[in-house]
Amino acid sequence: MEFTTEPFDLDEAPAHAVVAREVLEAAELDTVDVGPFGNTAEGGADAVLTAVDALLRRTLTAGATRISLQVNVVEEGDR
Repeated sequence: MEFTTEPFDLDEAPAHAVVAREVLEAAELDTVDVGPFGNTAEGGADAVLTAVDALLRRTLTAGATRISLQVNVVEEGDR
């Protein structure tokens, strides 16, 4: 999956961005890459869907006004 949360603040990480990082770190994902302009994570379908649910719920509660999310299915042999 790949996602961003808004509003952006380049001077200090907003609460919703901190929460997003916490959600990804706590999830049972294979890889996580958190950056200032986008975040990616990979894992099995159940782990990704669980993380997406928590991500949406918790970042909205923490003040995100927009979340852009893309989920791609990659076959095991394509990794």
